[in-house]
Amino acid sequence: MTKETVGGAINPLDGRYFKKTRALAPYFSEEALMKYRLMMEGEYLIALSFSRRVALRKFTSKEIKIIRNIYEKFDNISYKKIKNIEAVTNHDVKAVEYFIKEKLSKTSLGDSIEWVHFALTSEDTNNIAYALMLSDSLEYVLVPRIKKIVLELDVLAKKYKNSPMLARTHGQSASPTTFGKEMKVFAARLEKKLKELAKIKIQAKLNGATGNYNAHVIAYPQVNWLEFSKKFIKSFNKNRSQKLETNLITTQIESHDSYVAVFDAIRRINTILIDFNQDIWRYISDNWVTQKPKAGETGSSTMPHKINPIDFENSEGNLGLANALFEFFARKLPISRLQRDLSDSTVERAFGTALGHSLLAYLMLEKGLEKINVNEIKIKEDLLAHPEVIAEAIQTILRRENYPVPYEMLKDLTRDKQVTMQDFAQFIDTLKISPKVKLELKKITPLNYTGLASKLALG
Repeated sequence: MTKETVGGAINPLDGRYFKKTRALAPYFSEEALMKYRLMMEGEYLIALSFSRRVALRKFTSKEIKIIRNIYEKFDNISYKKIKNIEAVTNHDVKAVEYFIKEKLSKTSLGDSIEWVHFALTSEDTNNIAYALMLSDSLEYVLVPRIKKIVLELDVLAKKYKNSPMLARTHGQSASPTTFGKEMKVFAARLEKKLKELAKIKIQAKLNGATGNYNAHVIAYPQVNWLEFSKKFIKSFNKNRSQKLETNLITTQIESHDSYVAVFDAIRRINTILIDFNQDIWRYISDNWVTQKPKAGETGSSTMPHKINPIDFENSEGNLGLANALFEFFARKLPISRLQRDLSDSTVERAFGTALGHSLLAYLMLEKGLEKINVNEIKIKEDLLAHPEVIAEAIQTILRRENYPVPYEMLKDLTRDKQVTMQDFAQFIDTLKISPKVKLELKKITPLNYTGLASKLALG
């Protein structure tokens, strides 16, 4: 893509954010789609030659290398040749088939070119290509970025595990926590969702025009095409973390249910990160978290003092965009009229857009995390300004001591009132309890009433 094209791009992923989203281009560009189609077709041809149950001869190791070089050495010149063929055929998969035949016709494989795309429908090629694209993009780009965020959150969790902080429930002061533990909450949630994502197997099919192996069986009824399909699709799982799985019962199209499962898993991860962005935004607003100024940067076109949390805001916006597409995918992809309509095809081409906005969001969130400092002085100051949060601790110990109506007493003392630690000390002095318990109560402060937060921050 030229500089001129970047400036004139309609989609911001290919314009303003071009450099940040390039990591997904090898998986979701039109050129990448062609490459993965070539991979599927090439490996299918090789698999047929090894089946020994069809008339296709067994290829030599040199011939196998010739086939694999078609996709392994695929470049922009090859891509343009396919697009030129497509301009005539008006069919992208048929153009891929003709491109392969043209390549092989000039080699010792010229006697085998009619086995290219043998008994297949376009969806056989496409669904396996998309399954591989999705699997590879998760393994090599998206999951590593999410794991990096988890790692950074874990660093914050450990560093600030003992830093007491005012909690808020319903926006009101609540029992203290630690900054580190609150970071661990997000890290732990993300880790769980990553494990769920890793368990999802992306389904793929290889069963012809209406899912019945009609063309396969009419040509070779003695071949166990069900086993062939399973073995072929499983062959792609070597050294692959996001596995593929054969779907034997389909219409012309693979049902896309596993795509939706993957996208729903990513959507849940994105939702957790939206939650994080909003919390860290509030911490910045309260001056509990500060941002490092960068020389030359401007926060506002009119207010010189500003350092806005734009990275977290950008991340939040992109996560919302991505999730809107994922939600649409979930509504659209499982639905296809009768044995097949083509409405899923253009939607599949938007996979890269949804994942591109996700990737951009992860990168911006990481950038934001690199620029923050935790203002422990301000956090402590604000916590000490809310001594009422120890009312829970006092009434709980009084319950332990079987003291009558302690909750109600603390409610009368603190609700809708500005209390001080001195007020609590005077209250404790009026209680008819042992000196030992009074001393125990007086030792409670907002700074030490954090329960197991420090331990929980470590996971």
